[in-house]
Amino acid sequence: MPQMTGGQALAESLIREGVETVFGLPGVQLDWAFDALYGARDSITTLHTRHEQATAYMADGYARTTGQPGCFIVVPGPGVLNAAGALSTAYSVNSPVLCITGQIQSDLIGIGRGVLHEVDDQLGMLAHITKWNARASTPNEVPLVVHEAFRQLRSGRPRPVEIEIPPDVLQQTAEVRLGQPLPPDRQPGDPALLEQAATLLGRAERPLILAGGGVAAAGAWDELRELAERLDAPVVMSVNGRGCLSDRHPLATIGLALPTLLPAADAVLAVGTRLLGPGNQPLRPAGDAPLIRIDADPAQLSRTATATVAIAADARPALAALVERVGRHNRPRPSRRDDLAAIKRALTEALNTAQPQSALGLALRAAIPDDAIVVDESCQVGYWSRAGMPVYTPRSYITSGYQGTLGYGFPTALGARVGNPGRKVVSFNGDGGFMFNVQELATAVQHNIAVAVVVFDDGAFGNVLRTQRESFGGRTIATELRNPAFARLAEVFGMPGVRAEGADALSGALREALTHDGPVLIEVPVGPMPNYQRRLREEIAERLAQHLGEALR
Repeated sequence: MPQMTGGQALAESLIREGVETVFGLPGVQLDWAFDALYGARDSITTLHTRHEQATAYMADGYARTTGQPGCFIVVPGPGVLNAAGALSTAYSVNSPVLCITGQIQSDLIGIGRGVLHEVDDQLGMLAHITKWNARASTPNEVPLVVHEAFRQLRSGRPRPVEIEIPPDVLQQTAEVRLGQPLPPDRQPGDPALLEQAATLLGRAERPLILAGGGVAAAGAWDELRELAERLDAPVVMSVNGRGCLSDRHPLATIGLALPTLLPAADAVLAVGTRLLGPGNQPLRPAGDAPLIRIDADPAQLSRTATATVAIAADARPALAALVERVGRHNRPRPSRRDDLAAIKRALTEALNTAQPQSALGLALRAAIPDDAIVVDESCQVGYWSRAGMPVYTPRSYITSGYQGTLGYGFPTALGARVGNPGRKVVSFNGDGGFMFNVQELATAVQHNIAVAVVVFDDGAFGNVLRTQRESFGGRTIATELRNPAFARLAEVFGMPGVRAEGADALSGALREALTHDGPVLIEVPVGPMPNYQRRLREEIAERLAQHLGEALR
């Protein structure tokens, strides 16, 4: 067995797991780890940021757009707590992120002496936003926890995991058995339950498929499309599942179609989804229509709605098995594609009444390639885009999931670009959220990460400000913002900055930005935006009546 430090054991174990990029920030407890990463620089690129939060967001963006684990390393205590918001986001969107953090010296853990970066029960705190975590207490344990961490990342529901290594362990030299990656535990699904599901779906006249982020995480979009086409079943994608079936496909639609499609379905297949609709309302089939659920997380199968058939399985093998089996039971059924096209037209028309959100969102879409990666933010154009922006390819529309983490977008987009150097990446933000991580402009410039960054500037936390004005008698507090001139600020950081006023100017500026070999910022001044969601339900009902008639309202 080779003699090596715990830090070298960490770097070598990461190499064996296929890690090519680590996002990180150094500090005293990690000196020996970063020295080992220096020694491994021919195999692993270490990209440093200006804040720990960005290391974790970049790892998340890398992971969700590549399907491979994203890794970051930060100091313990305040360092990893700075990254906790990003970890909670990765947890909410099922992202395979590895958090590597330091610790205080081994013999001081749990004593409460108050040494540098000490927090009580760091493992216990992070257990609430990770799937699994562990500490390596000797150099020989380092490969063991690394390989188990990656097994966890690649098995079942992909959520973040965390390992911590004290500084004395990173420095200590010992004979270390490096070991090999462990095989992942992927469940193909119970054959009897899959046969039962295929029978129910094949016999249904109006089957419906609900596809969530689990389909994207499993890379199961081809199987999803083939099953939908065999059943001629509409596919309603959650926000995290968007792109698993191209919006150009005649069977693809979004959650706003559920009030029309779900009551009419006589069998529902839900794959990799929490089964929550608008307003976090549980989604359940009407009457006695069977519900079939497939999820990599067995615990998810008993939440929200009781399934007729509950299959604990990875989405890809389970959907492949259904494709193979459903033909034996499949019945002829009248096509509903004309009705679905009419529903989609009604939804599009209703969404496009939201101005200026629609004009700005569609201007973004018009300027970028089909396979470009778009990372939204918690801003008005972002909220609209989650339903209104067409998405054509898997893993190309990235959100913060149910965490709704303000400020996640820009650094997440940086990580997406690092993982996908051959694809265009666009980050669009409100001014409030963008300033949470504005310092990462320096990261984009230093590492030449070619992301087009759009900042919509209304000089406020606009959504909250509007709520205060409309619901609290105009009593506004803590919502107005003093902003820099964003285009000029970008230039100060060393990157091009341009100002675009209006949707047409935005589209042209974005096209130009995407030809640049490096980061570009586009500042878009906007005014207050109306609450389109308040009227959306009425708009949808009116247009459904117009396109489908009173019988399908």
